[in-house]
Amino acid sequence: MSNLAVMAGQVSAQDPGGTADGKADVTQLDTVQVTGRRAADRAAIDDKRFADAQVDAIRSDDVGRLPDQNVAEAVRRLPGVTTQNDQGEGRYLTVRGVSPDLLNVSLNGQTAPAPEPDGRQVKLDDIPSALIGAVTVSKTLTADMDANAIAGAVNIETLSAFDREGSFGNLRGAYGHNDLNNSNPYEFDGSFGGRFGADDQFGAVVALNYSDRKIGTQNVQNTGDWIEVDGEIVPEGLDMRQYNTHRQRSGAVANLDWRPNEDTSLFLRLMYSKYEDSETRDRFSVEFDEDGIVPLNADAGTFTDAEGVRALRTRQEDTSTFTSSIGGKFEFDDDSELRTELTYSRADKRDPHRDEWGFKQDGISGEYNLVPDPYLVVPWGEEPYDASLYEPDFYEPESRRAVEDLYQARVDYMMPIQIGDGSDLQFGAKYIDRRKTNNQDGEAWEYDDGDLVLSDVAGRPIGSIWNGRYRFGPTIYGPAANAYFNANTGEFEEDEAGTLSTSLAGDYRITEKITSAYVMGRLRFGDFTWIPGVRMEHTKGDYAAYAFDLDDAALDDPFNSFGSRSYTDFFPGLNVRFDASENFVVRAAATRAIGRPNYESLAPFVQIEDANSSEPQVTMGNPDLDPLYSNNFDLSVEYYVGNMGLLSAAVFYKDIENPIFESTSPGQDGTFGGMDLVNAEVGTWTNADSAKLKGLELNAQYELSFLPAPFDGFSVGGNITFSDSEASGLPGRDDTLPLIDQSDRVASAQITYEKYGFSARVAYTYRSEQLMEVGGDPEEDIYLDRLDQWDARVAYTFGEDLTVFVEGSNLNDAAMRTYMGYRDRLGEKEIYGATIRLGLQYKF
Repeated sequence: MSNLAVMAGQVSAQDPGGTADGKADVTQLDTVQVTGRRAADRAAIDDKRFADAQVDAIRSDDVGRLPDQNVAEAVRRLPGVTTQNDQGEGRYLTVRGVSPDLLNVSLNGQTAPAPEPDGRQVKLDDIPSALIGAVTVSKTLTADMDANAIAGAVNIETLSAFDREGSFGNLRGAYGHNDLNNSNPYEFDGSFGGRFGADDQFGAVVALNYSDRKIGTQNVQNTGDWIEVDGEIVPEGLDMRQYNTHRQRSGAVANLDWRPNEDTSLFLRLMYSKYEDSETRDRFSVEFDEDGIVPLNADAGTFTDAEGVRALRTRQEDTSTFTSSIGGKFEFDDDSELRTELTYSRADKRDPHRDEWGFKQDGISGEYNLVPDPYLVVPWGEEPYDASLYEPDFYEPESRRAVEDLYQARVDYMMPIQIGDGSDLQFGAKYIDRRKTNNQDGEAWEYDDGDLVLSDVAGRPIGSIWNGRYRFGPTIYGPAANAYFNANTGEFEEDEAGTLSTSLAGDYRITEKITSAYVMGRLRFGDFTWIPGVRMEHTKGDYAAYAFDLDDAALDDPFNSFGSRSYTDFFPGLNVRFDASENFVVRAAATRAIGRPNYESLAPFVQIEDANSSEPQVTMGNPDLDPLYSNNFDLSVEYYVGNMGLLSAAVFYKDIENPIFESTSPGQDGTFGGMDLVNAEVGTWTNADSAKLKGLELNAQYELSFLPAPFDGFSVGGNITFSDSEASGLPGRDDTLPLIDQSDRVASAQITYEKYGFSARVAYTYRSEQLMEVGGDPEEDIYLDRLDQWDARVAYTFGEDLTVFVEGSNLNDAAMRTYMGYRDRLGEKEIYGATIRLGLQYKF
């Protein structure tokens, strides 16, 4: 069996008897019991060393060694990998600077469902890290892998009873403290497994997890753009936000295996994860009147006639994901092998309520100072903090639900061929039937006539945020405001156009069927392994949405806008491996991949926010988008010090056709979703002509066991990726742009120690700034600023079973920050605080 962590449903890279050159395998995945940090690192090195393609891997014992809340945070320490975060937690993976929606994520070898309504990217903060056995990141493709993988492929494997010897179990619990909101997160998990029956032919593993975390996030942001007033560049105001989020995760894995003989293995894989997120967001914003701004110099000024807004948004998000797979592997006397698998997955994302209240006060005056980061806006007097002076402005209750059902079937057959030294031919087919729906319902109400003021429904005031820098003041108590609305609906007037637009424009139904077949070979000639192959994928998509005129539309109208697309593509590829010596491996690859547009971007929907404001927000789908295609070229060299250390370097180049950008155009007049709008900010998706991405990836890790005791317990590791991208031909822009979500530099480093029962690790991760959204010109482009973060863990094991640990995440209180065009033009900045956890782990 290959030392690669083999994906369920895929044929292994090497002959069961050993490696390509006939040498014995260094590590057998299904016989070695991984215990301790060094054993896990060694197994991950073997995964990389013996793989067909360029891969990096992380093993289960290593996943739990840092304070990782989920799979995304566990994998971000691998070379070229970084995360996109939500509320300070990793959510999506970016590999080598390519957007997460172009990364193929699979669970036990089969495509994972995407619960988000807006794209193909798979949320990895839904999956607790305690439920996984291994994660493999493939940076080059072979023909047996899905071609929808311009960024590469990530396979998440859950644990099998045949991965360990004998029965095993693990219990872990942790309790912590966050310094920003003084909350106490806690979590616990357990896994149990073993073999049973005659000749231990049956195996079962059950794993359970639960975590509870309260997050207190503080955010400040520009209320609009940066504008020129009297020759100076100034913001349009300041928006201060306090988030209080209660995030709960739970999950379960049940894996059953039956191996009645050496030639047959059958399996059933079940996984369920649930993610519950309830949030209250208090907001106080000061929106400048351009005519009232008086700059004193480039850094400071005063303002008059500003509008103060106090708002409350409450939301509940419940996401559940279920995956079930059944399949088997059958080996025959001629050393051929057949694998089959059927999979059903369902991702269900429900937002039972996303409600927002708003109160406003006019005529606010004050001063601003742009020197600090974030900049200061200070209203004068006590009126802006007097709840009795705020009148109701709007009430907008909403709910939505997105569901994805995914049906998959695949078959793979491998047979030896009499060419070279132990070559083989492999071919197979796969079918994916994806069904995705999004349904959003909402109402838009404006206050018409009455005596309601904020003080009538006020909540507990917030003194200040950001360590006292920003005075906040009164808030809205949601239950009291809702009760007032229910008892006094006559004082409110429904914005019927807003209700129709909210309830119809974002809805869609999409089906996508992908039929694929492939053939590939592994041709071994001495120290060379050639892996040519070609994959065919036929894509057929149908979609339905709403196109409506507000004068004629009704909430119960059926879908009335339909479309379909059908196309067939071929993806040739070649991977070459050269074993230059026992410890030196050279790899090269030339492959082709596809990136299908996101579901939301293809549906002909129109979504409108703040229709009655001076600058309405419009988001539109674009059913004319073309898929992306990428020709990929990779070269790497890898030097192994046994499986105790590794030095590697890789260069990569991607030539991408039809890159998709989300662009924003301000100042648009027209009819959108049936509504006539003036000065609208319109966001949509569009194809550029082409893009190039190139980069260099360096990686080193080594056990310092040659040092004298006790220093021989140290290990070090680090990696850095340099990349550069350039896209041209974006409509409305005559300049070149980087790819969305691409950072020029991504790095991580760690130093660890393990000896005498004591273990410790300090880890650092870094990424440079990246483009988030394209504006009408470079000054309107929005960038996510650079981020670096420190994490640490210290543990002591009593005997071989009981471990006490302390771990800390985000110890440097790293902030999320965006900017508009120039780094000194703030978009928003958000802080989360550091979290410390104390826990116990017991193995048996």
